[in-house]
Amino acid sequence: MSAVRIPRIVIAAARSGSGKTTIVTGLLAALRARGLSVQSFKIGPDYIDPGYHELASGRPGHNLDSWLLPPDRMKEIFVRSACTAEVAIIEGVMGLYDGGREGISSTAEIAKLLKAPVLLVIDAKSMGASAAAVAMGFRDYDPEVEFAGVLLNRIGSATHEAMISEAMEACGIPVLGALHRNDGMKMPERHLGLLPVTENEEGKVVERIGHAVAAQVKLEKMLSLAGHAAEMEAPSTEGEAFGPVFSGRKVSIAVARDEAFSFYYPESLRVLRNYGAELVEFSPLKDEALPAADGLILGGGFPEMFAERLQENAAMRRSIRDAAAGGMPVYAECGGYMYLMEGLRDFSGREYAMVGAVPGFAQMKERLQMVGYVTAELQQDTVLGAKGRRMRGHEFHFSSDEGTGRDGDWAFSFTRLRNGAVYPAGFARGNILASYLHLHFAGYPEAAANFVAACRTYHG
Repeated sequence: MSAVRIPRIVIAAARSGSGKTTIVTGLLAALRARGLSVQSFKIGPDYIDPGYHELASGRPGHNLDSWLLPPDRMKEIFVRSACTAEVAIIEGVMGLYDGGREGISSTAEIAKLLKAPVLLVIDAKSMGASAAAVAMGFRDYDPEVEFAGVLLNRIGSATHEAMISEAMEACGIPVLGALHRNDGMKMPERHLGLLPVTENEEGKVVERIGHAVAAQVKLEKMLSLAGHAAEMEAPSTEGEAFGPVFSGRKVSIAVARDEAFSFYYPESLRVLRNYGAELVEFSPLKDEALPAADGLILGGGFPEMFAERLQENAAMRRSIRDAAAGGMPVYAECGGYMYLMEGLRDFSGREYAMVGAVPGFAQMKERLQMVGYVTAELQQDTVLGAKGRRMRGHEFHFSSDEGTGRDGDWAFSFTRLRNGAVYPAGFARGNILASYLHLHFAGYPEAAANFVAACRTYHG
């Protein structure tokens, strides 16, 4: 492998809700407005934040996760994605040192793996010189993290900014920006976090945030810090991160993508393509039937917010149900799993008819049902692999599945990383595999290869 220099910087925070995504979105927009090509990354399994990154930068955002991906493969994906840009901006997850059990896939862990400098976002609302004490604690907690300075957010006035900046200077902590409170920079939210870009392509909000960041962040200083990041090893071949480039007969896989279904990792889809899949996007909300295809993937999203429209599109529900009954390989994650069920009951208890290819109902709950990393072991032979195969994934859902697995058709046995709890999950029968599990095919290219192979068999 040869060495490559990739200017890069991590935007972390003291805690969730500090404004990381808003600031990163603004940085991307501001740097793009300067004519720079900038590649964004999101640490952790989040699907929504990278959508805002893409809206601001004009390039797809990528995820970095050391649970879903082996660290070396994650670094390879980073280098491949970032080496064609002039600078990489990496958004952290939660607080700097927060992650799975023992800090797995924390912002600090990823920053150290990438040898990237870190800027800490501090929500300074209702805080004075104490902000410097917070920054000192984060700087000193792990000396292996390259702590490069802070970005102050929600500053109330010039006096407020000066007070905190003086305290930071006394502690030897550089302040690279101070963003003042501005309601025009707020991003819309719902129960799983930010409203997805597919429902909120509001370029004016991104533009406003970009202008604010350009005026209140020391961009030249930040770019200088990013430019001094250590060299990284660059793979010289296509590499296993994306699977081998396939040269034989391709198969067609229909992929649901619209406002209701939008949770896909770009690298996951690339793995499928490299194994010989041509991906054909369609909309369960708007189209009347599946496109001509040899397989079907239904990703996560928000079917509960579009339940009435999904129910009204009976032609599409029938098309999917018939394809599944006819033996077409079907893989569904979270929202796609909910859509495949007999019905969905929303937060108010109203019931909507869904596809009916999977027994049971999805019941929305007021409280989050599960968020966290899991190890998933297949309980039978499926379109992703044989019984006993173990894979790492992530769960994040407000709904529960009621009535699935009643005939012994459990897809997985899940083991939670955080507390070791073990429980059956999902549905698998013949050509159908569906559950709340989110997988990354770059972490398990053999699972992608098995699915494409099943589609090729169905085609034949």
